Amino acid sequence: MEQANTLDILLQVEAKAAGMVKDAQDEADRRIHDSEEKNRAAYEERYKAEILAQNNSLIENQENIKNEYKETLDTYRNDILQIEVNKERFSALINEYLEKG
Repeated sequence: MEQANTLDILLQVEAKAAGMVKDAQDEADRRIHDSEEKNRAAYEERYKAEILAQNNSLIENQENIKNEYKETLDTYRNDILQIEVNKERFSALINEYLEKG
């Protein structure tokens, strides 16, 4: 009878131990899941912030390039408009070229 009680006690201890192991595993799984969710959310937040920063930088660079292009083109146009055309000299050069031609 004493052996039956001992076995019964051992079986109860084993069942408690199995329950504790299962509870510990469940808690570990929950913590891992929570950590993964937290890390995923932090990653997505940083990723979105970096995408926004890169996009803003791209837009700013495009605007700077457009402005630089416009300034260069305006300067070129102004330089061309400032050139005084000597129609008589131009006509003479054309006539000279055509005569040689």
